[in-house]
Amino acid sequence: MNAENDLIKLYSGQILALAAEIPHTERLEVPQATVKKRSPLCGSTVTVDLTMEDGKIAAFGQDVKACALGQASAAILGGQVIGRTAEEITRARDQLKAMLTADGPVPDAPFDGYEVLLPARDYKNRHASIMLALEATAEAMSTATA
Repeated sequence: MNAENDLIKLYSGQILALAAEIPHTERLEVPQATVKKRSPLCGSTVTVDLTMEDGKIAAFGQDVKACALGQASAAILGGQVIGRTAEEITRARDQLKAMLTADGPVPDAPFDGYEVLLPARDYKNRHASIMLALEATAEAMSTATA
């Protein structure tokens, strides 16, 4: 029963609210880059389209087929992604990974909304899904600028 209660706490109202309101869910018609990432453990997928202008994300679209945690992660990213540089996205990705796996701090602003996912630290099988949106975005930015 304790594990079940922990799982219920993990899927908080805040996480479920984020999962229900993911920004930028329309795919781009003519992206500079498209990257699809899949978590082999749970099968969650995130596909990201983006265009860059002056080294920053100018347009962004994402198709998210993930658990509520992966959806919440994509929502947090989507709320902050426009105008971000590759350095900012890479730093957020690395900080989120450290937060989940190495008891690192919450990512820096403007990605500090990932704090809501702190309880997921104890659920290693959910980490890959949480990381998908940032990983796909970082790779798409690298592809677009190559």
